[in-house]
Amino acid sequence: NVKIGKNIYIGANVCIDSNTRIGDNSIIHSGVVIYENVVIGKNNELHANCVIHQYSNLGDNCIINSNAVIGSEGFGFIPTKRGWRKMPQTGKVILGDNVEIGSCSTVDRPAVGDTVIGSGTKIDNLVQVGHGVQIGNHCAMASQVGIAGGAKIGDGVILAGQVGVGNRVKVGSNVIASSKCGIHTDIEPEQV
Repeated sequence: NVKIGKNIYIGANVCIDSNTRIGDNSIIHSGVVIYENVVIGKNNELHANCVIHQYSNLGDNCIINSNAVIGSEGFGFIPTKRGWRKMPQTGKVILGDNVEIGSCSTVDRPAVGDTVIGSGTKIDNLVQVGHGVQIGNHCAMASQVGIAGGAKIGDGVILAGQVGVGNRVKVGSNVIASSKCGIHTDIEPEQV
């Protein structure tokens, strides 16, 4: 019960699980793994060995580069007297249209709700987007950016290399953070 559109290229050793829909004119290179209940829009390109986890939803014209992981489990553990207990991560990841995810980057699904990356946003290699993060439209994030769970990033935000955004922090629209900034408190729009 996989639904595949017209003009699809599928390379060698691709695994597509049940209840998945793939839109027209998409390219899926060798070694890609697509879990169950995934929706992939039109004109997408999934490069070699990327993984799209269950319930992920990709818009149109997205590029997922090699070894990127979309919808992996968020880092959610509960301390107990016997050690850490894993919290189920049952949410999903939603990518808008024209999103690009760099090689070896990860976008985690949350325990509840959605992780969202807005349309037109570009993410470099080696970027970590934590569970439940909301990223606006037309943002740019350079290599080794890390965004902790629940953070909210406005539209047009630029995060240079190795910027870290703290848990549940709100970064306003059109903020520019230069390399290695640590953003621990909310930032108003238009700040540098």
